Amino acid sequence: MPHQDRQNGAMTDVRRDRVRGTVAFQLVVGVLLVAASVALGWWILSRGVEPFPIDDWWNTLVAEWWHPALAGFSRVMNWVGGGWVGVLAVPIGGAIGLVLLHRPWAAAYFLAAEAVSAGFVQVLKHAFGRVRPEDILVVSDYGSYPSGHVANAATIAVAAFVIFPRVWVAVVGAVWVVLMAFSRTYLHAHWLSDTVGGALVGAGAALLVAAAFAVPLSRERVDAASRGAWLG
Repeated sequence: MPHQDRQNGAMTDVRRDRVRGTVAFQLVVGVLLVAASVALGWWILSRGVEPFPIDDWWNTLVAEWWHPALAGFSRVMNWVGGGWVGVLAVPIGGAIGLVLLHRPWAAAYFLAAEAVSAGFVQVLKHAFGRVRPEDILVVSDYGSYPSGHVANAATIAVAAFVIFPRVWVAVVGAVWVVLMAFSRTYLHAHWLSDTVGGALVGAGAALLVAAAFAVPLSRERVDAASRGAWLG
């Protein structure tokens, strides 16, 4: 029994050290990503209404790729990634799914990450007030920078990987973010640099909130693994 107790204590110490390392990593990277999104916003603001050359190039390029199938796909992404679906249905639906998987802390983290990400986006939109492309094809809210759709997609992708750290989850999340970014520029709702800023702030927000939830998420993940839960 004393030997078993020492083993359990050692395992607890190792797990605690891992959590501390994870928190430090998430805080540093999260702050850097959010800071990068702010820096990019200031750079854009310093140029006035003049977009970056790469923004003009990409906006012209996607216009030349016009096809009804791509337009339809982009409009579906516009609906899924924003409005009541992206702001309410997806976060609440994801949280309910996590609760059903007996992951209440993960559900709380997911909702908190979505809320913080949305808050960051609105602050940056009103701080920089960038004008959207003139040939926009959908109705959107104030401020082109950063893309709220892409920020939301990046938050979901990073949060999913934090909760379920699997390679395939990371791959699917990355593809989701890229497709969302493409759809926003295809509809001329954003400049390409807007989508980069959205990805930065969305991922950064998810990591910062993950640091705050690191301890209960770690405990919950261990409990799920001990139960042999799916994706535990």
